[in-house]
Amino acid sequence: MIDAKTLRQDAEDVARALARKRFTLDIAQYRALEERRKGCDVESQGLQAARNQASRRIGELVREGVPVDEAKARAGQEMAEINSALERVREEGEVIHAELDAFLAAIPNLPDADVPEGASEEHNVEVLRWGTPRVFDFPVRDHVDLGARGAAMDFDAGARLTGSRFVVLRGEIARLHRALIQFMLDLHTAEHGYEELNVPYMVNADALFGTGQLPKFAEDLFRLGIDEGYYLIPTAEVPVTNLARDAIVEDAAGLPRRMVCHTPCFRSEAGSYGKDQRGMIRQHQFEKVELVQLVRPDQSAAALEELTGHAEAVLRRLGLPYRKIVLCGGDMGFAARKTYDLEVWLPGQDKYREISSCSNMGDFQARRMLARWRNPETGKPELLHTLNGSGLAVGRTLVAILENCQNADGSVTVPAVLRPWMNGAASILNP
Repeated sequence: MIDAKTLRQDAEDVARALARKRFTLDIAQYRALEERRKGCDVESQGLQAARNQASRRIGELVREGVPVDEAKARAGQEMAEINSALERVREEGEVIHAELDAFLAAIPNLPDADVPEGASEEHNVEVLRWGTPRVFDFPVRDHVDLGARGAAMDFDAGARLTGSRFVVLRGEIARLHRALIQFMLDLHTAEHGYEELNVPYMVNADALFGTGQLPKFAEDLFRLGIDEGYYLIPTAEVPVTNLARDAIVEDAAGLPRRMVCHTPCFRSEAGSYGKDQRGMIRQHQFEKVELVQLVRPDQSAAALEELTGHAEAVLRRLGLPYRKIVLCGGDMGFAARKTYDLEVWLPGQDKYREISSCSNMGDFQARRMLARWRNPETGKPELLHTLNGSGLAVGRTLVAILENCQNADGSVTVPAVLRPWMNGAASILNP
């Protein structure tokens, strides 16, 4: 959530910044809500003062010679009228504050000043390209065709069990999927200094509000019918970041706090009808190794570069060609103030596809969660900055390995760094 004080001070400047994310701020509606709020507050304060004055009237009347019982009755009637008016104003104020809170909750984060201008992904800016896409001397298969051997990647079984956009992995491909998870977790914990976490796969609505998925993206979530208060997580970002909710980090030396977590992720893929229907690129259930950092405000810009570099390290260790792009304002997420996307080369599609999105949220999520740290210089609590990114999306990494490391006979060479988790196997899907 953006800072309401900033919005009150300069709504026009906020509107200009939001326009870079292709969001139109209704300044007139905001000011009307603010005027109603101020009006209620002023009226409430006036009635509170009148009630205090009325309570003093009993003594004044007695001093004027009015009998005590009569003085209490006259003052009591005045107090009853004031209390009735206060109750009306209180109820009106609750409605206005709820409307104002809902208005503020729907406003996206402001983009950093160095975020590129642009309306859509065509205006994103490539900042780095690593590795050279392999030139094959045989017809390239995509991951679906490669995984068909021995039904190692079985979409028909997934459809029978659940429906479209689900898959069953078997044998060597299932093991390779697991090896990727273990490799990523070990890399991020042992070399990059992250604390490994295991979290619930269901969260409540407050957690989803805190990270910005609710209320705006409710249609993208799977809500459990057994209890309307529970949702399946769309990403580990939600439970992991919310560990800081309603808390104060008392020891500033403990920041930044780096956390890594492997979870399944569940998304309805609302609005994606017809997109990526073939294969594992866009599934309702997939797995990620997620990176989350909680940092002081003065650390967040550097932390985004660091976190993105940690995700890049996975691709480099696996030898997968990729490019790094910075998203333009119009292509950025709701809660992000700056985002890098990593796109891996997929020979089966002959193009780069997103495999990680790394974002600095600034204090946007922390304000919604009331996640704070105590500044030792002032002794006062201040909002944390939060960051997150995929390190990496496991299914898409599996796809990238199958397609980039394939051989003419349909087998797939296992990257050397993964072989310790593959019983030393140098290749899979051998004929």
